[in-house]
Amino acid sequence: MELRQLEYFVAVAEEANFTRAAQRVHISQSGVSAQIRQLERELGATLLDRSGRTATLTAAGAAALEHARAALAATAAVRESVDQVQGLVRGRLDVGMVASCAVEPFFAALAAFHDEHPGVEIVLVEDTSDRLRDRVRAGTLDLALVGISAADAAAEPRMQAVLGEPLVAAVAPTHPLAGRSRVTLAELVAHPLACLPVGTGIRAVLDQACAAAHLRPHVTLQAAAPRAVADLAARGLGIAILSASMTAEHGDRLRALPIEDVTTLALLALVWADGPNPALPELRRHCRQEFAAAVQPGDITA
Repeated sequence: MELRQLEYFVAVAEEANFTRAAQRVHISQSGVSAQIRQLERELGATLLDRSGRTATLTAAGAAALEHARAALAATAAVRESVDQVQGLVRGRLDVGMVASCAVEPFFAALAAFHDEHPGVEIVLVEDTSDRLRDRVRAGTLDLALVGISAADAAAEPRMQAVLGEPLVAAVAPTHPLAGRSRVTLAELVAHPLACLPVGTGIRAVLDQACAAAHLRPHVTLQAAAPRAVADLAARGLGIAILSASMTAEHGDRLRALPIEDVTTLALLALVWADGPNPALPELRRHCRQEFAAAVQPGDITA
């Protein structure tokens, strides 16, 4: 019996799916299946029922699962205790980042951490902020950089806001509002809007502000990437609701108008799991340092 067999068994049991488990442990599905069948042969019992659309535990599998988890946790604890004595950090960090969010300080923090602790494998995934937060709560991610509204900042016990900006309405030079110096929510909702999808921080700020004002935004265009939202607006297809920094690269193609009655900030925040991984505090330290160094005069930070 090998530890990797127990790891694959736990992954399939938790994901209820061989494909997702294979993605989680970063080997082929056939490799996961082969190792679990070998484990079953060694134990003389079938651990997983493969007859349905999902993989479910048999009675033997349910009995084995708790002990498999305990064995993996004990092995990790042995490694961590030795690393702490030796002053080393090894292992793996599963890190999440809001999709299509190219944040230089975050990348710099990952690079600085890797230089200092090359023995730690960093696995980076992208998703919406809501799903990343769910994965951190579930323990399948160690840390994530997510977008939230300032109103949501108190919802997580382990969260640190690192950067924040107000929303702006970005319009093409030919748009009827292009000559304005600022706009109100009521003026915006009279026009088609282009925005990031539900589950992102900027969309949360917009939706919360509209709900508080008893207004219904007319979001006709959605894209996961801020650059795509800005490009749609620059082509006259709607008003882009973004942060100021997200519109800066579009120059003369867009005019960013402050929204005078939206005072809640869209924040980027770090959220992390409550776990024993000794690498996690080190990565958080690098993130704090890099974001602090990157803040420019006029930036809004929490």
